Amino acid sequence: MKKLSSLTLSILLISGLSHVQAAVAPKVIYGEDDRVLVENSDNELYKKLALSTAVQIKNTKLSASDDGKSFTVNPEKLKESFMNVCEDERYADVINAGNCSGFLVGEDLLVTAGHCMRSEFDCENAKWAFNYQASVVANNTELPSEDVYNCVEVINQELSTASKNDFALIRLDRKVAGREPLKFRTEGRAPIGTPLVVIGHPSGLPTIVADGAFIRTEDNDFFFKANLDTFGGNSGSAVFNADTGEIEGILVRGERDYVFDQAAGCNRVYQCENDGCRGEDVTRITNIPELVPGMTPVEPEAVPNDSPFPFLLM
Repeated sequence: MKKLSSLTLSILLISGLSHVQAAVAPKVIYGEDDRVLVENSDNELYKKLALSTAVQIKNTKLSASDDGKSFTVNPEKLKESFMNVCEDERYADVINAGNCSGFLVGEDLLVTAGHCMRSEFDCENAKWAFNYQASVVANNTELPSEDVYNCVEVINQELSTASKNDFALIRLDRKVAGREPLKFRTEGRAPIGTPLVVIGHPSGLPTIVADGAFIRTEDNDFFFKANLDTFGGNSGSAVFNADTGEIEGILVRGERDYVFDQAAGCNRVYQCENDGCRGEDVTRITNIPELVPGMTPVEPEAVPNDSPFPFLLM
């Protein structure tokens, strides 16, 4: 297994934090809530793209059946998890076993966020499941073994405090059957205003599509900002050009997820205007040299004492 490229002091500090601290890091709803379970989407392109997206589930939340034909998923629901989401919030009653998101770019190659793959431990102690849809797990919380894969190699990983470059390219334990590698940008940049759709697992939920977004700024060499409706768990999600279906980047950072409702004693989705709040950061897919040789920007020198904490976005 390749030695990870960003095992700096900052990364080690991050690794020492608890899973709960990492997973609560933020993202948000901009304008209207555009999230929809993929099986309820009426967009056939989005449904096709979703076939090649996956969820990362920690081994501790999966139990293999005696015959090896399936995995049972921890049945905890969003409202029951440490997020303590109010019962009247959307998806409060849906299982949220996921940790991060990812997407297929080769027969056995998957891309996710670098902070989702900080060490070999992350590779060895989680599985990647395709077809993790609410309709699949609603009744028996089981996933067919044929849709579940192990990570066997971290080919490349970046998590930079200087540039905030954040991605990982991993190899799965076998070729992914019945799913096509996704197409991605190989040159240039999408302009401000480009329509976007993100497909992944917000707050660890089954596959959710959220469109109605667009690129807000694109002046940074390593990432652009958008008003995507994303949450912790969306980290590693593919962000597509909504018109072409081509991947523009990887969702990695953003605004807070929830705000505490003092009267109700639970958390509610944080709301922003379409042009408000900080925006969601999307690593450019062209940063990954194995996918797009020669396009990766030059890494700037690290700033002393630069805080690693913006990367706590699972």
